[in-house]
Order: sequence, then structure tokens, then C-alpha cells
Amino acid sequence: MILGLHPVAFWITAGIVAALLLAPLIFLALDKMGKLSPTLRTDLWTRYKSWLVLAPLMVAPLLIHRLTAIIGVGVLSILCYREFARATGSFREYTISAVVVLGIALLTFAAADHWYGFFVALSSLTISLLVIVALFADEPKGYIKRVALGVFGFSLFGVCLGHYGYFANDRAGQAFLLAILLCVEMNDIFAYCTGKLFGSRKLAPKTSPNKTIGGAIGAIILTTALFATLLHFIVPGTKVDQPIHLLALGVLLSVTGQWGDLVMSSIKRDLGVKDLGTTIPGHGGLLDRFDSLIFVGPALFHYIGYFLGVGLDQPVRVFTGH
Repeated sequence: MILGLHPVAFWITAGIVAALLLAPLIFLALDKMGKLSPTLRTDLWTRYKSWLVLAPLMVAPLLIHRLTAIIGVGVLSILCYREFARATGSFREYTISAVVVLGIALLTFAAADHWYGFFVALSSLTISLLVIVALFADEPKGYIKRVALGVFGFSLFGVCLGHYGYFANDRAGQAFLLAILLCVEMNDIFAYCTGKLFGSRKLAPKTSPNKTIGGAIGAIILTTALFATLLHFIVPGTKVDQPIHLLALGVLLSVTGQWGDLVMSSIKRDLGVKDLGTTIPGHGGLLDRFDSLIFVGPALFHYIGYFLGVGLDQPVRVFTGH
């Protein structure tokens, strides 16, 4: 076992490595059996090659140190806001975008400093600043739209994603974050597979035509079982290590993950685009890949925080307290 690595984090990482090694063999077997069309074969290999880059970029910062994890989340937040701003045209509002980026940077610092009071205060402070700086253009026409896009972007990609950074301050932060990443990705896969097997009635046909009620229910059942099992080993013997809490957290992860996907689908439909970017071959943009994470972070953070606290036994005000 690697020194300093949480046992659950170790096994999740080992599982990810094993999956990446086995995937090509599965693809080759399916291709030999004639189960893959040329288009599907190309799509699978493109996605696989992207995962060979994505997986290390997602996992390595979480394993190295809490600060690398927090900085990684901050960088992801800024890049996601960049995609959103370019897609909506709000990147042209330089002052508002600058405030959003400043807010994300300060949230990242607050998490790195383990300064929870500042982390919480930044939501209202940054939103207030966005409302105020939008006045500087002295252009009432379009004011509501400019402010709304700034607040919307900061709330989703700064505040919501920022909770993952603060999770890194917990002693079990590695395990929490890896378990969430794994289960959110599996939630999408479970929804797709069970939807193909049992789905007939559409979940939200105008927002996301391919999603079915059967797929959503199947994902809730399977993801809940997976996440509850992992949590049992992450927080053994605690208040949360009880069936009612383990199952509630699993359902919460699955449902909020699906909501994140639907919200981003709604945004894309409203904008009339298929993907919000082209950063990741076979996946689209960062938001097309990480949309399911948006609401999961704050939901699980505050649930676990209420019953156990997050990082309560770790040093606080690391930089500003001395």
C-alpha cells in the first residue's frame, strides 16, 4: 500500500487502471464478434484514447496532495466557466468575467487555507460584486442578462464545483473525491445501459431525448448500491455508516448527477448547440464530460458535513492563521 494513500482510494485507483487495461481487449473481442459498426468502433477508440489522458489528469492531483487536488478543482472551475462564457457570449463582458474568475480564485484560496467562514462568505460577496460592477458600463439595456449570466456561471462552476476542493481538507478526502468521481461516471454508464435494456418511456424528451425513466431508475439503484458500499469503507463506525444514511447518500449522488446532466442539456438546447466545446475528442467539451458533477459536490458535502463535519480534525487557517 502506498504510504499516505487511503485504502479505498488505493483500490479505486487500481480499479481504474484495470479498467483502462481491459477496455482494449473488450473492444477487440466485440469487434471480432461483429458487434461493432465502423462508426461505433471509431467512437469507442476515440473515447478510450481521451480517457487515457483524462483519467491521470483527474486522479493524479487527488493522490499527490490536498493542495494539488484543490488547485486542480480551481483550474477545472475556471476552464468550465470559460466554455460556458464562450458558448453564451458572456465572455465579451470582460469586467463580469474577471469578477467570476476572481471569485473562483478566492474560493480556491479559501479551500487551500481551510478557512470555511471565508469560503461560505464568498458566494454572497462575489454575487454582490457582480451586480455592482455590471453598473459600470452605464448601459441599462441588457443589464439583467449580463448579471444573470455572471451569477449563473459563478454559482455553477465556482461555488458548486468549489465544494470538491474543500472536500480535500478532510482526512478521507482522497477516498471521498475518488469515490464520487467513480460513481458519477458509473451513474452515466448505468443510466445508458439500463435505459437500453428497460427504457421505453422518455424522461425529458424535449431536454434530452435519449434519456429514459427506466435508465434513470436503473442508475439510481445500481449507483446507490456502489456508492453505499464504498462509503461503508470510507467512514466505518461513524454516524453516516448506517443503512439509512448510506442509501440516502447513494440516491442523492445519482439523482443530483442526473440533474446536472439535464441542466447542461437544457442549456445546450437553449443555445442550439450539440456540445459546449471540443476540448475532449469523443466527449465534446469539459462541461459535456463533467456536467454530472455540478450538483453532487455541494449536496454530499453538506450532508456529510452536517453529520460528520469535513476536515474538522485538520489544521485550519493554514496560511492566514499565522
